[in-house]
Amino acid sequence: MSGGHVAGAEVRGDRYKWVALTNTTIGVLLATIDSSIMLIAMPDIFRGIQLDPLLPENSFYLLWMILGYLVTSSVLVVSVGRLGDLFGRVRMYNLGFVIYTFASLLLTIDWMTGHAGAIWLLVWRIVQGIGGAFLVGNSGAILTDAFPARQRGLALGINNVAGISGTFIGLILGGLLAPISWRLVFLISVPCGVFGAVWAYRRLHDLSRRSGEPIDWLGNVTFAVGLILVMVGITHGIQPYGAHTMGWTSPLVVGTLAGGVALLIAFGIIETRVPFPMFRLPLFKIRAFTFGTLSTFLSALGRGGLMFMLIIWLQGIWLPLHGYSFESTPLWAGIYMVPLTVGFLAAGPVSGYLSDRFGARPFATTGMLVAALTFGLLELLPIDFPYPAFAGILLLNGLAMGCFASPNRAAVMNSLPATDRGAGGGMNSTFQNSAQVFSIGIFFSLMITGLAATLPSALTSGLSAHHVPPGVTAQLAASPPVSVLFAAFLGYNPMEHLLGPDVIAKLPPADAAALTGHAFFPGLISGPFQAGLHIAFGFAIATCLIAAGASAFRGDRYVAGELPVLAKRAY
Repeated sequence: MSGGHVAGAEVRGDRYKWVALTNTTIGVLLATIDSSIMLIAMPDIFRGIQLDPLLPENSFYLLWMILGYLVTSSVLVVSVGRLGDLFGRVRMYNLGFVIYTFASLLLTIDWMTGHAGAIWLLVWRIVQGIGGAFLVGNSGAILTDAFPARQRGLALGINNVAGISGTFIGLILGGLLAPISWRLVFLISVPCGVFGAVWAYRRLHDLSRRSGEPIDWLGNVTFAVGLILVMVGITHGIQPYGAHTMGWTSPLVVGTLAGGVALLIAFGIIETRVPFPMFRLPLFKIRAFTFGTLSTFLSALGRGGLMFMLIIWLQGIWLPLHGYSFESTPLWAGIYMVPLTVGFLAAGPVSGYLSDRFGARPFATTGMLVAALTFGLLELLPIDFPYPAFAGILLLNGLAMGCFASPNRAAVMNSLPATDRGAGGGMNSTFQNSAQVFSIGIFFSLMITGLAATLPSALTSGLSAHHVPPGVTAQLAASPPVSVLFAAFLGYNPMEHLLGPDVIAKLPPADAAALTGHAFFPGLISGPFQAGLHIAFGFAIATCLIAAGASAFRGDRYVAGELPVLAKRAY
């Protein structure tokens, strides 16, 4: 599965390191594009398999179509990084390309409809996530092996920024391909995956020293099951339960969260007692690694919430107010968020290069402080904002996040001993990937809390003014806010979907046109949404400021193996 082992002196030249950078960047970009490509393509995919995702009985498919890939890659990325340490990082990376491409092909040929078609997609999305974990979990270690310490900031910066940008590129790509055919969303990954796999097999070489240690099966199982249970609890916590707007008090959520936390505690105990643990807890004695990983988690938490809040803001309010049909809003939301991606792409490589010379701390810390400022600026914008101001803030946020991400990633990888780069890089990626799942639960919960306080009364007064029957009005006012959020998130006409064709047909034509037009729903939700937005962005500001503090405490520049005195210090 990999190119043969070649001595470092033979291949660690200028030409090989750029081959490694180009190939691993393509692999990470593909993996992260697929983490978000379905967000915009979801309505076309569900129409293709003839399933309504907004019906209560189908909410399971809706959530896990979005989160199945993320959960899988988050759970496995440490394990596959450790497998790379044991059996060869290039070999495990190549295996990732094979799994990813095969799963993409089977996603494309789904011939079933309804629940069977949805289950087929869910299963193979999870398998695709396994392949993505192999790619992401080993790419950083391959690059760290290939590049000397003085150039790792640039290399890891390009790789990391490509990965982060992939989440935003996926939004646009899904919006472009899905209207043509929902199968193209998956098919595009097949030739790219084949090309990457052949190139990696022929040109990448393993420069790592293998430890030959046995696999920590008990640690792997308790970690995987515990993290899955926690994430299942979080994803179901934002769904309604009984008369409650959210499900945080339901037995399923309480049970899965409690069971998951118990298993993760058991995992921590196991890792201190087994001779060759999966999670190298002593790595947390390295201050640069500990504070860099904490910063990674907090920044990803803020960034994940930003993406979802902006999508709902654009699709549910701003774009309809500016004449875009609800069906076209997913694609245009991705396009209008391009300044964010431009900022990432511009700042990432530059800050990575500069951090090789001046260290990571000033760039990463400043990046998080500026990111907190941009969240504050977004709070000051009116709901119907002028786009140039919005674009400028997004560009600044992208520059800030890019300024943080590249130096921080390079500092984390530089701090790791050579034999632990796969495991340590996987640990860092786990915190980053899991933060995206946690951010969905946190930010949706904060948004729903804000909506639940004012949306029912706004719905009641708005629908009554347009002669909707009192019984229907009461029913919709009592509906959970998450159904309204998901309708806007998926590009449906929310009022048309919530009222249904039978109710709309009985209304006076003028009222029906007003309720399903571009202005009613944005006007209805603007006030409640702004209340939720302030809560969510306030949380994002707090995470960025804490991340800035953690980054500032990472210590002076530290490269494992090059400063033996620092390496022995117990941080």
